[in-house]
Amino acid sequence: MAKVFLAKGKGLRVESGHPWVFRHEVQKIDGKFEDGDIVDVLNFKGKFVGKGFINSKSQILVRLFTRKNEEINIDFFRKRVQDAWEYRKSIGYTQNCRLIFAEADFLPGLIVDKFGDVLVMQTLSKGVDKFKDKLVEILVEVVNPKAIYERNDARVREIEGLDLRKGFLYGSSPVEVEIEENGIKMIVDIENGQKTGYFLDQKENRVAIRNFVKDKVILDCFCHTGGFTINAAKFGASKVIGVDISDTAIEQAVKNAKLNEVESKCEFVVANVFDYLNELDDKKEKYDMIILDPPAFAKSIHTLENAKRGYKEINLRAMKILKKGGILVTCSCSHYMKPDIFFEVIKDAAIDAKKTLRLIEYRTQAKDHPYLVSYEESLYLKCFIFQVL
Repeated sequence: MAKVFLAKGKGLRVESGHPWVFRHEVQKIDGKFEDGDIVDVLNFKGKFVGKGFINSKSQILVRLFTRKNEEINIDFFRKRVQDAWEYRKSIGYTQNCRLIFAEADFLPGLIVDKFGDVLVMQTLSKGVDKFKDKLVEILVEVVNPKAIYERNDARVREIEGLDLRKGFLYGSSPVEVEIEENGIKMIVDIENGQKTGYFLDQKENRVAIRNFVKDKVILDCFCHTGGFTINAAKFGASKVIGVDISDTAIEQAVKNAKLNEVESKCEFVVANVFDYLNELDDKKEKYDMIILDPPAFAKSIHTLENAKRGYKEINLRAMKILKKGGILVTCSCSHYMKPDIFFEVIKDAAIDAKKTLRLIEYRTQAKDHPYLVSYEESLYLKCFIFQVL
């Protein structure tokens, strides 16, 4: 087994618990390895730090998954999967949940979402991909699903030197799976939907709007397949307009509205949200609540400044068309947009819009997407609920 030595003065972050070893943090590598192999990581004094997957093609040279000098075998991975499943059961998330959240569940690069009795699996690092077949066996043994579907069409795999693919790894199922969330039925397209097919991380935030929607007219921007839209309609909104640039997402949202018998309350629009908000402002339209749940504007630290401008613009435009005392639910799913930075962006938007904000609640991702404190990247979703005055 090759040994990776951290450079003097550059290993403190890793030794303090962060699971990623970047290339520039490494002094030397002793021994031969192939990408995806398991290696030992030691500090510059030769003290053992942990074991992880190595990949020379990635800026993240090693992804650590244990701090113990233990044997890595099938029993090791079974224990990790079992622990992840037991945690979800302990918080009452057994039907629809993120079953395995990569580094936050000490299985770097592995994502598994559970939609009823169907699992959707992503192996996004070279190391965990080498164990894919074994992990499928373990998931069948531990969780006993009807089917496991592979969604390995994420571009990040190409950075790891992996091909893109999707299809069933175990069993069979329709590729459109019906789930229930907050008493609401949703159709999840596990084959072609975004990521694994549905954004489970917003489950609790979709419930959090229930006290603000009764008899209200609501605008749901970046509505995707209608998660917030249909929750709002079911919770008593008089009308909800869902807007998304994707024809496919809107088609699915329409199906979901009909499935829940709220199509009479829901209107869906295919449009660029930035342009659409401008048009509404020009028409002097006003809403009781606006929900902003855009895709990640900041995919890297280098795009943060542009992302800040984008977030400010949509929040400013939304505030302009909210009724006095209206509710703004505004989200960011980019890790690089830290909570304090995002908060300042929203404050700046309020100043330019000549609005006063009253913070009602600050929320993050659902509990099945746990935040590992030593791995700050695992905290990525921010959701602020404001009253706009």
